[in-house]
Amino acid sequence: MQWALAYVAGAFALIQVVDVIGQRFGWPAEVMRGGIVALAVGFFVVLVLAWYHGERGAQRVSGVELVILAMLFAIGGLVLSHVAKGPTAAQDPTATHDVAPETPKVSGALPIQAKSIAVLPFENLSADKDNAYFAGGMRDEILTRLAGIHDLKVISRTSTEQYGSHPADIKTVAAQLGVAAVLEGSVQKAGDSAHINVQLIDTRSDTHLWAESYDRDLKNIFAVERDVAEKVTNALQAELLPSEEARMASVPTENIEAHDLFLRGLAHYNKANDEYLLAPAELPVAFKLFEQALDKDPNFALAAASLSAAHSYMYWFGPDRTQARLAAAKAAADRALALKPDLGEAHYALAMYYYWGHRDYATARRELRLARETLPNNSDVELSDAAISRRLGQFDDAIAGFKRAAELAPHSAAPSFNLGQVYAVRRQYAEADRYFASAAAVNADPDLELVRRATNGLIWKGDLESLRKAIDSAKARPEFYRSNGTRMFEVAWWSRDYPAAAKICEQDATDHWVDGANVALPKRLYLAWAEEAAGDGAKAHALYQALRGELASSLHEHPDVAEDHLVLGFADAGLGMKEEALAEGRKAMALLPVSVDAFTGPNIVALAAKIDVRAGAYDAAIDLIEQLQAMPAGHVFSQALLKTDPIWDPLRNDARFQSLASKPDLVVTKEATHG
Repeated sequence: MQWALAYVAGAFALIQVVDVIGQRFGWPAEVMRGGIVALAVGFFVVLVLAWYHGERGAQRVSGVELVILAMLFAIGGLVLSHVAKGPTAAQDPTATHDVAPETPKVSGALPIQAKSIAVLPFENLSADKDNAYFAGGMRDEILTRLAGIHDLKVISRTSTEQYGSHPADIKTVAAQLGVAAVLEGSVQKAGDSAHINVQLIDTRSDTHLWAESYDRDLKNIFAVERDVAEKVTNALQAELLPSEEARMASVPTENIEAHDLFLRGLAHYNKANDEYLLAPAELPVAFKLFEQALDKDPNFALAAASLSAAHSYMYWFGPDRTQARLAAAKAAADRALALKPDLGEAHYALAMYYYWGHRDYATARRELRLARETLPNNSDVELSDAAISRRLGQFDDAIAGFKRAAELAPHSAAPSFNLGQVYAVRRQYAEADRYFASAAAVNADPDLELVRRATNGLIWKGDLESLRKAIDSAKARPEFYRSNGTRMFEVAWWSRDYPAAAKICEQDATDHWVDGANVALPKRLYLAWAEEAAGDGAKAHALYQALRGELASSLHEHPDVAEDHLVLGFADAGLGMKEEALAEGRKAMALLPVSVDAFTGPNIVALAAKIDVRAGAYDAAIDLIEQLQAMPAGHVFSQALLKTDPIWDPLRNDARFQSLASKPDLVVTKEATHG
């Protein structure tokens, strides 16, 4: 008994010491858990030996005792090994469909590299609060200069936006971002001059490494940015290559008016880039300001690159899927590269033109590689590269790429929701739920992320009520209402409330809606479906005829747009033109097959199956459903959707359909071999 009491007292003291040390040095939980298990096994050993010696009064450990001791420690070692590894695949809740894993804690500490920094939002001290764009622009330009240094880890702007300019708990911020230093600053702009204060703080000791105040004319503002970047680099003892030193000292424009217009445009572009729902409202303002900046300085390459990126963003997320928008993106990128061939932002803009505009992944990746040479800390470059892997069906590579982006943007929603999408494609819905929840946790305005998570819940479990509640909560934001017509329509449609679905169409001011897999269709097509389902066949017929007439000319000029063939297929089906409708659905699948786009391609197949149903070709529709069940298409097709979506109602008495509908969702993790 004395042995046992002494052991318990010693073990308790040891646990307390290890707990303190572990918190200080950020040891993982497995270390503490494993240590406790080892001590528990040791306690069992002590009890056995204490009893053994108490019974026999032995003073030495015999051979038998050694064997017993070895066996006990072997058992303990197996238990300890199991605990250290965590749950097995069979026990791992993320490997099943039924139980969602715990949401990652946002406050968790990240590993800290010695040469790492986060540039916090600069405080706007100007009397005119509209000058906030200038403080934000200065911060962005200093961050960009630092982010071009290969020897530094620089956290993205999107991950620092939610923090204040001077957070009280700097160590928590550092732990969440995984940085050894933060740069704080304030800017006071008055007329053609500015007063700037900056300070570099060592997050581990909470001490100042360097601080400086500047009073400068705006025409000398780039000298301030260069000086700050140089002194931060020196303080962190980062290696600086000659090419990096030259870029750090570069001046993007000598025209202060052009620079001011650029910073104003950048503020609007950043809002859209941070939240794509804002693209229709923010990007037209950014276009105008970037163009005005180029009017003031035709040699302003960075403004041209930003204009190109904004056009590509509008093409994809506006959505403005027009050739004119693509041409504007290409012209601006070419202009930027002609002015400055090594400009990373220009190569990134051109990459997005080829990726979003043409799905030319090889060329896009070539441009991303060139962009990465001068933008080694740019999370958007990594996100885009990972997204291309997802399009190619290379899901393991996509997951690794999105996790690389998360290292540069640890407090940004984008890497998490993209990871959620990858796992949803593979029907690993519990893991998808985990990442959608993580995205909502780090987003200061999480409405869209909560809708994404609830949508995953509907596809996974058929939980329509949670999605309805998430959308009702988000509708308080006008920009959400303007940009999420598809999702609101779907809730009404899946609820079989067709008059409400038609009303959503009529109240929405946009022309095209983008669904969850990036297919853009005219809003009037959704209205035709709602009117037809509600019993107003005449109104639906008129809408189908109007759409068919408009598509005749656009397809003549651009016959390779898969989405236009889908619209024509639905219109033909609505007008009773069965064979024409089926042909258009097959053309769409041929133009954008799964082998070319593993993310949007399955959605094209699902939409073609819906054309078949509307045309009365039920066997053809069931053939496509069978294909969808066997491919990674979990973001657009699941057993829960088969049960929920009324589009499949005409098939419900079919024996083949009933057989397919009774099968469980198939998790598909096989990597594609194309690309």
